[in-house]
Order: sequence, then structure tokens, then C-alpha cells
Amino acid sequence: MDSKTKAIVAHITLIGWIIALLLNQGENRDEFASFYIRQMLGLLILSFVITFIPVLNLIAWIVVLVFWILSIVGAINGEKKLSPYVGTYFQDWFKTL
Repeated sequence: MDSKTKAIVAHITLIGWIIALLLNQGENRDEFASFYIRQMLGLLILSFVITFIPVLNLIAWIVVLVFWILSIVGAINGEKKLSPYVGTYFQDWFKTL
């Protein structure tokens, strides 16, 4: 599977992320796919955390949805696009993926 496909699969729910992570191991490891695997892990964790903040829940979900759309469009276009404000943190925190 090529790197662009793995990056796109990583955007398809938690199961897609797990599949992309497993396909991107060992000698099949690709930096482009790894970039989006890290981005999506951060967005998945962010989505989980905002479920516990009822006051900001709707606004936060919309923000995460916009970040997700920007991310998948970047993956489809073959560009490394960081999620606004949080993307650099995701790349730093999850650099081992």
C-alpha cells in the first residue's frame, strides 16, 4: 500500500487509524504516512477529551471537524498539512510513531 493511501486510511475512524499504523511498521514505514498517523492520533485524543467538556462540546467538535477536513484534504493532495495550532505539538509528542 502506498504512503498516500495509508495516510487517507488513518483518517477513517479509530479502526482506520489502527490499520494504517499496522501497515506502516518495519520496512514499510513511510514518513508521509507517519506524519498523518501522528496528526490523527492527536485529533482522536482531542476528540475524546472534548467529550468531557459539556459547555464547549459543540464548538470544540466543530473545530475538530474542521481540523480533520483540513488534514484529509492535505493527505489526498499529497501535502503535509499540520492541524492549525495543535499540529506541531502532535508531531512532537508522537514522533515515535
